[in-house]
Amino acid sequence: MSEDFSRPVAGHVPVLRLGDVLLVTLQGDLHDSMAFQLQQDLSETIARSRVTGVVIDISGVEIVDSFLGRVLAEIAAQTELLAARTVVAGMRPAVAITLVELGLTLPGVRTALTTEAALELLAQPVVLGHPGGVREERP
Repeated sequence: MSEDFSRPVAGHVPVLRLGDVLLVTLQGDLHDSMAFQLQQDLSETIARSRVTGVVIDISGVEIVDSFLGRVLAEIAAQTELLAARTVVAGMRPAVAITLVELGLTLPGVRTALTTEAALELLAQPVVLGHPGGVREERP
């Protein structure tokens, strides 16, 4: 059964729970306060709900800058520390080119062409030594 952690509050990016995965869809610009709130919301939700993955759909983002690249890397690092994995889905070719041109690497971030492919990637077993370590499950 899915729980909806969406927040329709202005200045918040909705976070939707789909089973053991949180889905975040970014549309347009992500401002400083929204990015901070998103990071906080994700960390709290991961810790509270014990999800194992986060999919960030950026198909609605047409322009990427160093700020957005840093935010994605920080989210992935925080998620990994909480024993979950992050997959960025829907990256447009222009966004990928810009990230490379800016020299931005996204450590700990896996990518998928679509949200469906991201969910399939997160459904695969975790290989030790890769981002998103193993979570100890308690009954």
